[in-house]
Amino acid sequence: MARDTGEKINGVFFRMHAEQEALRLGLVGWVKNTYHDTVVGQVQGPADKVQQMREWLATKGSPFCRIDKAQFNNERPISKLEHEKFRISY
Repeated sequence: MARDTGEKINGVFFRMHAEQEALRLGLVGWVKNTYHDTVVGQVQGPADKVQQMREWLATKGSPFCRIDKAQFNNERPISKLEHEKFRISY
């Protein structure tokens, strides 16, 4: 399962916490800030773990963030992981 995501974000270490949560769940992919104060990324792994990450991204996030909107796009099944680990991109 692969999923792209985008969230509005303002300096609350969201990427770092997203990386930690993805690693805890055993997922791979990436996350990065955009110039529009949002976070985008891709999450890959077993569908149940991707769903858990989706719920975390939409409802919890980092300890000091406020999530106003979480939008998930391009969900699709994949036969092979396209990433080796989860990382923060710049």
